[in-house]
Amino acid sequence: MYIEQLYTSCLAEAAYYIESEGEAVIIDPLRETEPYIALANKRNAKIKYVFETHFHADFVSGHIDLAKKTGATIVYGPTAQAGFVIKVANDGELFSVGKIKIKVLHTPGHTMESSCFLLIDENGKNNAVFTGDTLFVGDVGRPDLAVKGNITMDDLAGMLYDSLNKKIKTLEDEVIVYPGHGAGSACGKNIGKETFSTIGMQKKLNYALQPMTKQEFVKAVTDGLAAPPKYFFMDAMLNKQGYENIDEVLNKNTKALSVAEFEAAANNDCIILDTRTPDEYENGTVPNSINIGLNGQYAPWVGSLIDARKPLLLIANDGKETEAVLRLARVGYENVRGYLAGGINAWRTAGKKVEITNSLNADEFAKNYKTDNIIDVRNPGEWNSGVIETAKLIALADLEKEMVVLDKNAHYYVHCAGGYRSMMAASLLKKNGFNNITNVRGGIAKIKEAGVPTIMPVTA
Repeated sequence: MYIEQLYTSCLAEAAYYIESEGEAVIIDPLRETEPYIALANKRNAKIKYVFETHFHADFVSGHIDLAKKTGATIVYGPTAQAGFVIKVANDGELFSVGKIKIKVLHTPGHTMESSCFLLIDENGKNNAVFTGDTLFVGDVGRPDLAVKGNITMDDLAGMLYDSLNKKIKTLEDEVIVYPGHGAGSACGKNIGKETFSTIGMQKKLNYALQPMTKQEFVKAVTDGLAAPPKYFFMDAMLNKQGYENIDEVLNKNTKALSVAEFEAAANNDCIILDTRTPDEYENGTVPNSINIGLNGQYAPWVGSLIDARKPLLLIANDGKETEAVLRLARVGYENVRGYLAGGINAWRTAGKKVEITNSLNADEFAKNYKTDNIIDVRNPGEWNSGVIETAKLIALADLEKEMVVLDKNAHYYVHCAGGYRSMMAASLLKKNGFNNITNVRGGIAKIKEAGVPTIMPVTA
């Protein structure tokens, strides 16, 4: 028996490869199929099943393309309905993979079809459970994404309580927990940094697995839920109904554009997305571009901040163009007109206007911050570590709708935790007519080191 976790930090997502006697299973694959096929070929195995824990909302899964290329059967849990051929498993159904078995545990709550997959080893022992978005390290899946008809968020939370208590907590303490996501995913409220655990450890440390009534559980898991990123519902539908082949998407969207072609497209209602690091963006970019760097959680932030209906133009460093397109496709953003051939250097060489972003280090900020407005774009949970007393607390995901309360004639310092999100915020503000913006490098950590006092927020 062989198990490999394939973790993708940008999406905080874990897919799994399980193999026995030359037969393999993939659980929750990303959209690109090559890594899974290459791994199976390397190990002289054939992919027999693609198991999906649920219809994912935070990324487009590779189940359809992977099944077409390998002949594998796509398996979902009970109640699943899809626009393509799937095997809808029964609760408790067993699937043989070499000398091991995979048992389906229907665990509704995150979604109605949500299921966990229990691995039973060659000796008939429960070895590991692949929990998808039902159970994370330190957290559980949010119960607000599958609300429809007469099914409320509280109803789903109640189902999740039953699923955890009847199907998950009853497993042996030594059973390994392999979740679908790690820290940073919006599929939970506060997922731990570890990417695996055990049932026993989670029963000790996970707040949602502590003894409590169903009513107490419902309140615990629903309190403090931020609104889901706006792209979630689009991705869930793509996963359920089907999507364009990833190879065709890459071929169509990875198109080099000359400066003239790029400029013409930019003047035709396209959004310019600069995928370089904040420091590179700061030193010069195409005017009106938005910075979301490949060096961070690029795709989820695109999905949170940019309208999927709008066509995109990309600025990327040489050799990073295909990566930029692929990572967009992972979250269903396929309307890319192309990228600027030669990058920003080509733009400069052509004599085009370059936009600079004002930035300063925390030490400089500490000398001047009392005289101007400050915007803290961290998430609400992060404000609990301390905020600057005069700062306006506006989470980055809410910035665009909150701009109406800001003064376009005022000067604003913008900061986050480390500098990645603050440059995104600065670029969004500038694109919307705020021309007196200064980004603070290094975020709140460096700001505190520079001696700027912080307080606990009144509400967090």
